[in-house]
Amino acid sequence: MTTESTAERSIDKAKAIAESAIKELAAALAAGKSEALTRYLDTMAKFHRYSFGNVCLILSQCPNATHVAGFNTWRAMGRFVRKGEKGIIIIAPMVFAKKDADGDDKKVVRFRGVYVFDASQTDGDALPEPERVNGDPEHYLPALRGLIASKGIALDSEVPSGCDGVSRGGTIGIRAGLNAANEFSVLVHELAHELLHRRDKGEERPSKLMRETEAESVAFVVSRAIGLEVGRASSDYILSYGGNVEALSASMDRIQKTAAEIIKGVEADEPAELIAA
Repeated sequence: MTTESTAERSIDKAKAIAESAIKELAAALAAGKSEALTRYLDTMAKFHRYSFGNVCLILSQCPNATHVAGFNTWRAMGRFVRKGEKGIIIIAPMVFAKKDADGDDKKVVRFRGVYVFDASQTDGDALPEPERVNGDPEHYLPALRGLIASKGIALDSEVPSGCDGVSRGGTIGIRAGLNAANEFSVLVHELAHELLHRRDKGEERPSKLMRETEAESVAFVVSRAIGLEVGRASSDYILSYGGNVEALSASMDRIQKTAAEIIKGVEADEPAELIAA
């Protein structure tokens, strides 16, 4: 058997794996949000959206903050601020009515400092989380890191608060402390962004929904191909961005080709050249 025919068989095998996994993902998307995702989104809705100024205040006082809320909000969610914890001060608007010169009520806004606390400062009921990828990627994790390096993409641990990974166009940030299965899945997700969505590719970038659908679909396919237990983790992620079967179908070819070539790359002794188009 020639080297060329062996390579062709490898690509065909990877494409078949990708096609099967995509069908499985489509079925999960069609089934809708899982109970775990619904609980997670319901809980996240209870956290206020803070202004940029308050975000800066929070991070300057608690750089590792993830979810912050007031004392009473935490109590309502079954968690309690530990005794002795120092609050994080933010600026909150206070709206009240005041009579004007004509005796009419007029809304007046004043600002005052209030205290919030990060989840790490509380104890009590566990906060719900979406499903995570499980299993052991074994030798595929260092192979994936090598593949990323072979593409001239750097790796570091600089990621925004609350994120597991980020693609910065030539650099992938990955949060320290992830277990091996999640590290593998996140790295594939961010590598897919690098291959498909870099601004310097000279192409019009897809919408945020399409970018996240494509990247997470690739992560699902590759993770499943090496034997990781993905469950509803990827479909929940896509659904949280508003993705659906139609979005998946619209990018089927791009997802399949990118996933197949990453599979081929991590299985090869020497990383293969990736084809993302």
